[in-house]
Amino acid sequence: MKIDSISKLREIYEEKLPLLALRQAEANVGKERVLMVCGSAGCLSASAQELIDQLNEEIKAHNLEDLVSVEITGCFGLCAEGPIIRVFPDDTFYVRVKPEDAKRIVETHLMQGKVIDELLYLNVDTNDRVMRMEDIPFYKKQFKIALRNCGIINPLKIDETLAAQGYLGLAKVLEENDPEKVCQTLIASGLRGRGGGGFPTGLKWDATRKSVADQKYVICNADEGDPGAFMDRSVLEGDPHSVLEAMAICGFAIGANQGFIYIRAEYPLAISRLEIAIGQARELGLLGKNILGTGFDFDIELRYGAGAFVCGEETALMRSIEGKRGEPFNKKVFPSEKGLWGKPTCTNNVETFANINPIILKGAEWFSSIGSEKSKGTKVFALGGKINNVGLVEVPMGTTLREIIYEIGGGIPNGHEFKAAQTGGPSGGVIPASQLDIPVEYDTLISIGSMMGSGGMIVLDDTDCMVDIAKFYLEFTCEESCGKCTPCRIGTTRLHEILEKITTGKGTLEDLEVLENLSNVIKDASLCGLGKTAPNPVLSTLKYYMDEYRAHVVDKKCPAGVCKDLLEVVITDKCIGCTKCARTCPVGCISGNVKEKHVIDQTKCIKCQACIAQCPVQAIVTE
Repeated sequence: MKIDSISKLREIYEEKLPLLALRQAEANVGKERVLMVCGSAGCLSASAQELIDQLNEEIKAHNLEDLVSVEITGCFGLCAEGPIIRVFPDDTFYVRVKPEDAKRIVETHLMQGKVIDELLYLNVDTNDRVMRMEDIPFYKKQFKIALRNCGIINPLKIDETLAAQGYLGLAKVLEENDPEKVCQTLIASGLRGRGGGGFPTGLKWDATRKSVADQKYVICNADEGDPGAFMDRSVLEGDPHSVLEAMAICGFAIGANQGFIYIRAEYPLAISRLEIAIGQARELGLLGKNILGTGFDFDIELRYGAGAFVCGEETALMRSIEGKRGEPFNKKVFPSEKGLWGKPTCTNNVETFANINPIILKGAEWFSSIGSEKSKGTKVFALGGKINNVGLVEVPMGTTLREIIYEIGGGIPNGHEFKAAQTGGPSGGVIPASQLDIPVEYDTLISIGSMMGSGGMIVLDDTDCMVDIAKFYLEFTCEESCGKCTPCRIGTTRLHEILEKITTGKGTLEDLEVLENLSNVIKDASLCGLGKTAPNPVLSTLKYYMDEYRAHVVDKKCPAGVCKDLLEVVITDKCIGCTKCARTCPVGCISGNVKEKHVIDQTKCIKCQACIAQCPVQAIVTE
């Protein structure tokens, strides 16, 4: 059945509202229950699908099919506690649920109305079990716009998207029939691109709208390549229609009838859900010809990337869609004038598009009231590394790093101290402990040598070596450089060689000066954003952790004990002569008699530290 008019879409919205009634904690719906099970890639890898299958079997075995339904949903964010089930309407939040827990959930919770305490979230600060999602500290400072439907709707059912105001934003702009107004609304909202550069979205749309051409294009950049980043993937897995609708709105605003989603092939789950969503939207007439009977045509195709990090840069991405080598081109003429196949093109990333529907429906003033003066709205971060609550968070712009790390992230595990946060991935820099109270927003991060990037946030503790971190990211950018321009192709390789020299104990003070000078040359001379930002990890670690660089160069020591070539593994007087270390050593460099102190031949030791793991009395240490 096609939805052939705007009025029909609104009628369906009203009809579908009861679909979400069960997912309101205050709803009075008798004995009916809905179990929302996280179906993101992370939870699926932890047996979420087996859990869903087992729940359905138990529900059928107890003849509860008419009273209970199990729905797959998007990422709840608290990935460290998955798989997660949220039971509605009583709003019970179960974590770390295993397939074998399904029987208890059905018989105890659903049939007897008793909450299973041991499956509730444990607040380690108070040692209390927490029943409601909203009462868990991880969620208290979050504000969800881009992730608004993840954990609420089933992404495989377009009916649930329609019940959650899906495509009503498109209906509104088509009814008003004023492309310029759409662009001005986005300009007034202050929405900036969430893909890294932070360019004002409304200005980009308006510039493309003003370009005159017989064909224009909309591109969604879903080529999420930063190590540890999974923000865009989670949106596509949990709410794909929000992106499809936003692309159609963009198409109307700029005068385009064709859109492309460029997504890396390593995202099979997101691809599958996008394919289902596109098929559903076409079937209902929300994509294709004469959308909602307004005469507006717009369709979307998927294009797969092969995993090249440089193809996250919009001009390289366009070349890849065209079937050419993924290399950037010089922006003497902006893509808004001459982009894909030489036609005006507007490119935004997944998270940017995910903000469009609420802005259109709630207004620019509503959106601009959230966040800070120069960075409006919210930002999604993939929080990883040395942090208790690994997961996906969405917070208002301007939230401090301290709030994200300690109040949302739950602090640093195992009693270690916070050392730095790496934001922006290989293009970003480190934020040291001295900057914990800095508001996380575009301009402030740039001012201290980092950047927002697409939203990866890797937390580092006192066991991390900052020189080694810089080397890790340089190794990544060296491999991912397309090779088109010399500063990036050769310059990043030279930077990596110097860092390798330093971490192996062969560095000099002159190398530190070369590192800084070469980094600045690469930033100034590279063709695209990959090369211009590649030195950021080096420059920011030099700025804040020069003492560590000097320790590597002058003292030939790695303070964090990470760089193996600068370590000595020694056996202390605690040794009881049990011989476990000698029997474990893969190169036979440990000698000594039973019940006597053993010694390590440093000329043979490969610093694998296997002996440290085996010692029962912690007599072996690194120096």
